[in-house]
Amino acid sequence: MRVLYVGGTGEISFDCIHESVRLGHDVTVFNRGHHNAGLPPACRLRKGDVADDAAYGGLAREHFDVVCQFRLFVPEALRRDLAVFTGHCGQYVFISSASAYRKPVRGLPITEATPLENPWWDYSRAKAEMEGLLRAQSALPYTIVRPSHTYRAMMPVPMGGNIEVSRFLRGKPVVLHGDGESLWTVTHAEDFARPFARLLGNPRALGEAFHITGDRAWSWNEIFAAIAAALGVRCDLVHVASETLVRYHAGWAGPLLGDKSPSVTFDNRKVKAVAGDFDCPIDPWRGMRMVAERYPPSPSDFDPAIDALLDRIVAEQARLGS
Repeated sequence: MRVLYVGGTGEISFDCIHESVRLGHDVTVFNRGHHNAGLPPACRLRKGDVADDAAYGGLAREHFDVVCQFRLFVPEALRRDLAVFTGHCGQYVFISSASAYRKPVRGLPITEATPLENPWWDYSRAKAEMEGLLRAQSALPYTIVRPSHTYRAMMPVPMGGNIEVSRFLRGKPVVLHGDGESLWTVTHAEDFARPFARLLGNPRALGEAFHITGDRAWSWNEIFAAIAAALGVRCDLVHVASETLVRYHAGWAGPLLGDKSPSVTFDNRKVKAVAGDFDCPIDPWRGMRMVAERYPPSPSDFDPAIDALLDRIVAEQARLGS
């Protein structure tokens, strides 16, 4: 098949491209060309910006069998894709997010039938709205994929960015939400890519939504222990209630209350029935070593304002009860 990837070098898409090439597809990657090192030589690279309507619209004239869209975050961009690709591709694959599922969680494991209701995170609500736009039309054949916490070049941390990893590397205490015992699923992109690529061109995937995650969940204490072990540092954690952290910094409400605070497990039977059975053998200890070895994190990559706030939180927690 002729497969177009919009994006291609992010945490998820990079390994999906490799898997698509391994399956024998003719793969084109459209992006700005800044970080294409490591993509398969068989790929055809199309340099361009998604904000350039002329360059982007020209993709439709190539009539791809599958378009994999990794770079949409607002409904207006999805409406543009509907105008560009309708009638010009056989399957449009929209990358949504498992964070769009209902929060707080009411019933585990999560299935694809779980409502998309997230009052905490604009990002998640935008993804849900875009899914609704796809389902409301019938002219463009589509498949929706909802990754959960999928990683490749960055350690999977709860508050975003590199702040927790940087603090580990600088020997500072690392703040972790709750008591660290809530369960979370982290999926390495290599494990995600195998079932994802088998949804492409699959007629049973049309008009359907799937999440793709591992079947196993780990506590955040275990995940952070795996990160510290991969970095070769001591795991010095300070546990703080999520609601308290959000009072310090409102921007953490989405990533924490809207995603990573509650325990989450997923039922993957739907995607396995269509893409074939799969497992995710890369556990956090192996996965964090892979990140540390392939993409060594820098201790200087952090937001000084957030770092200072975390120092304050650690100090104020230490004074409690004394």
